[in-house]
Amino acid sequence: MKYLIIAAILIIPSLNINAQGIGELVPEKAPIVFPKNAYGMDLIFSEGGFGLGTFYRRTVSETITLFTDFSVSEAKDPQEFTYTYTDYFGDVETETPGKINRAFILPLNFGMQYRVFENVIFDNLRPYVDAAIGPCMVVTTPFDREFFNAFSKAQARYTLGGYFGIGANFGLDKSSLVGLNIRYYIIHFFTQGIEIMDPAMTNGRLENDLGGIFITLNIGMMY
Repeated sequence: MKYLIIAAILIIPSLNINAQGIGELVPEKAPIVFPKNAYGMDLIFSEGGFGLGTFYRRTVSETITLFTDFSVSEAKDPQEFTYTYTDYFGDVETETPGKINRAFILPLNFGMQYRVFENVIFDNLRPYVDAAIGPCMVVTTPFDREFFNAFSKAQARYTLGGYFGIGANFGLDKSSLVGLNIRYYIIHFFTQGIEIMDPAMTNGRLENDLGGIFITLNIGMMY
């Protein structure tokens, strides 16, 4: 212990420290005021794959921001498995045994962000918690048809969904917005679910829950 004290005494004079005088207070740095409005796009990653979305936000106080967002992403059955193989002619093929329908979720959410640690962490990292709720449309298309052509046979179902999550906005730029949000979506059919896989492979089970963890990268503009 005494060696640490001696080392500290020797090192301190060599540091470039601007000491305060007795009774002198360091002036508190004024918080950065960011524009109240923001809009942009979301890049979404989940177990179902990749998705895209858009958002609009309105800051109403130092800690509260109201927002709305809309996104499109694919959903999968928990028992769904895709494998890749090379055929006799050397072409790479993919196959998902038992899959009957593709499923796409299109939620429209309205929610609130609450900024946390605003007086503890520097403004270049602005963490928050958020929650949202709203209507959700789920579109299914036949898996045995070509991707775009299958939309001619699309069917839509509607339910109520939402999410809660944690996230943060980064940087000090007052014109651009970059953030990351980890959300847990709850999208549930209270009546009959949707058919993604062959009932013979799921013991007749239909898929009622299409939620899960979604990682969302926010890129936008503030004004």
